[in-house]
Amino acid sequence: MISNYVKSSDGVKIHYTISGQGEIALLFVHGWLGNGQWWNSQSEYFSKNFTVVLMDLAGHGKSDKSRSNWTSKQYAEDIKNVSEQIKANKLILIGHSMSGAYVAEASILIPKTAAIILVDTLQDLDQIMTIEQASQMFELCRKDFKSTVENILPQYLFAKSSPKAICSKIQNEFLAFDPNLAVSILEPLYKMDIREIAKKVIVPVRAINSNFSPTNCFNNQKYFHDYNYCEILGTGHYPMLEKPETFNQLLEETLKQMKIPV
Repeated sequence: MISNYVKSSDGVKIHYTISGQGEIALLFVHGWLGNGQWWNSQSEYFSKNFTVVLMDLAGHGKSDKSRSNWTSKQYAEDIKNVSEQIKANKLILIGHSMSGAYVAEASILIPKTAAIILVDTLQDLDQIMTIEQASQMFELCRKDFKSTVENILPQYLFAKSSPKAICSKIQNEFLAFDPNLAVSILEPLYKMDIREIAKKVIVPVRAINSNFSPTNCFNNQKYFHDYNYCEILGTGHYPMLEKPETFNQLLEETLKQMKIPV
């Protein structure tokens, strides 16, 4: 595995790793307060046949946390600049949670994008939380981040079947963040117009969503011109961590269905 950094368009250093080899690259992008290591099981599984890239978005993992202007466009630029370091001819962008929206925006900037795979995100583009609604949660985070992470967020993130060790791991990673940074990192998601961006996406979009919350395929097909999804059963918001073997099989099947050589 090769570990490296690239500067984003605003000069912020973005960390990424590359493993495996192949003419097709899988670029995995983690969700809120995560890091590239959330995809370690996928890297091990898919690096036999693909170039696998795991990146840390700005503010996360080993990437710089010094950014002052947090926007969805800047996140998309992070992804674009990492993609330019990949020698593979085709690129599959894989985004979990908040990064589903960012890989969609990045795909418009990256000509060699062949497809997008969303992971438990954007289940219904007609039911998007507004910045006003999100601001209530942001205020709770600023007021008492620890209590919010331990007592409020779990009802949205974890199913009854979610492994306790995974829940504890994620909560501990969350609590390592400064509350104000945690809010700044997430705010761009609720300020962007994901429906308008979805209309501009020209590549196929597939999703692997937990059945923890429903997916409205019909509504999403009004915006993404080529959208479909499958469900992974019995997980919360982190299927790649909660059931990595099942998730890998579903991702492999999804790639095959899109005629991506596996």
